[in-house]
Amino acid sequence: MLDLLAAAPLLTLLLVVAVGTLLGAVPFGPVRFGAAGALFIGLAVGALDPRLGEGLGLIQSLGLALFVYTVGLSAGHSFFRDLRSQLPLMAVSVGVLGLVAGAAVLGARWAGIPPAMAGGAYAGALTSTPALAAATTAAGSGEPAVGYSLAYPMGVILTIVVVAVVISRPWPSPRDPEPAAGIELVDVSAQVERPGPMHDIPGYVDGTVRLSYLERDGRTRVVDADEHLEVGDRVVVVGGREAVERAVEHLGRRVHRHLAHDRSVVHFRRFIVSNPALAGRTVRELDVPGRFHGVVTRIRRGDTDVLAHEDLVLQLGDRVRVVFPRGRLTELSELFGDSERKVSEIDPLSLGTGIAAGLLLGLVTVPLPGGVAFALGSAAGPLVVGMALGRVDRTGPVVWTLPVSANLTLRQLGLLLFLGATGLASGQAFAAQAFTPLGLRVVLVGAAVVALAAVAFVGASRLLGQSTARTAGALAGFVGQPAILAYVGNRMTDVRVDSGYASMFALGIIVKILLVQVVVTV
Repeated sequence: MLDLLAAAPLLTLLLVVAVGTLLGAVPFGPVRFGAAGALFIGLAVGALDPRLGEGLGLIQSLGLALFVYTVGLSAGHSFFRDLRSQLPLMAVSVGVLGLVAGAAVLGARWAGIPPAMAGGAYAGALTSTPALAAATTAAGSGEPAVGYSLAYPMGVILTIVVVAVVISRPWPSPRDPEPAAGIELVDVSAQVERPGPMHDIPGYVDGTVRLSYLERDGRTRVVDADEHLEVGDRVVVVGGREAVERAVEHLGRRVHRHLAHDRSVVHFRRFIVSNPALAGRTVRELDVPGRFHGVVTRIRRGDTDVLAHEDLVLQLGDRVRVVFPRGRLTELSELFGDSERKVSEIDPLSLGTGIAAGLLLGLVTVPLPGGVAFALGSAAGPLVVGMALGRVDRTGPVVWTLPVSANLTLRQLGLLLFLGATGLASGQAFAAQAFTPLGLRVVLVGAAVVALAAVAFVGASRLLGQSTARTAGALAGFVGQPAILAYVGNRMTDVRVDSGYASMFALGIIVKILLVQVVVTV
């Protein structure tokens, strides 16, 4: 059997992924390891025969590049929008990494662990492959790889435990309020008892509510943007529950006969954005009121409904709800594309170009004092490029962003390939040292490093007023572990998770690469 697995590495990897997925679904108290199950099964299988972990470097790099690039694409907009608010958390992360680097040096001296192995344990506890490469170069031996393989599982397990506790105990975060994408949307009909222009309605100008239907003198139509409401009018108000209640209180009173239930004159429907010409365009640029006498009320992106506003940028795969006069259905379908088949496809040109640009950026080497060279590598390079392209959306005819469904599929595939291959490649080193006294001391130091880092980071994030969602995502990026991000994503849907991850991940890699060389040489 081992000869068969060694002769068919792809078969071995896919079996590890399949069995690891089953393990990841098994609950251990409040924790499910999710995609990280592939890592642990890979370690067990890789320990059986050294041949099973050979020649997997390309698959590891490909899987990691796919994962971080798609994370960057999805997080680009929110990251740059929230950059100023996250600067204090970034500064804290640098301080915490320096603190745990010092703790790793002191712990290694106390436990009698060689500095090279301690550097590997530091990189493994914080799951940073680029830091391992820097430690190996600085040490000139393979000792860092042993420390890395022993501490790596502890980094994943303990951080997932901390994240599980954080998610189960959310705290108020007035400085990091829930974005519009996370608020439940409602639509109600209201009777107008206070006449006036629509811009007088609370929330209308700032985009927290939108109006769609208007019934006047027994006739129903789509409301105009510059409408002057009269006593006796009935309108439909859309938005978050609290914003809608304020708007209805201003207008008059709520009525139970909902205008949207009558589609004889005015209709509403969701249209799929599959027309590439619309990707990267704003709701304002569609000019639905001027061209079709309709109004865009909300947009569904993935599993989240977002209240539409004029500056909201469309992405392929968005489902746009439009209220429009009957008879304009065909024209609107042609505008949006409205094709399930087309939206499930990816653009190989933009995907290949974006990842290639990220890998090229990762290859750029910057010489540092002491003869050490620094490079972003296949982890941070594609992430940085993905974030930049996610912010840009499109360049001329090239659309950089991916439909949400395609993005998530590629992300999951890349994550599983990376974790399975990493486990197989590290299995032998893990088995050789895991059950020796030195190996046990390395595991304990690695556990102390990641526990100190995680607790200090979460505490600082809470003191800074960051939300539970952003803290969980930022902790996953701070540790640098895709499996932890996947664990968080399976338990909450919030754009602040990806934004926090993206902001910490690239910065963390850079700082870890610099600090691990100090750990190795001190």
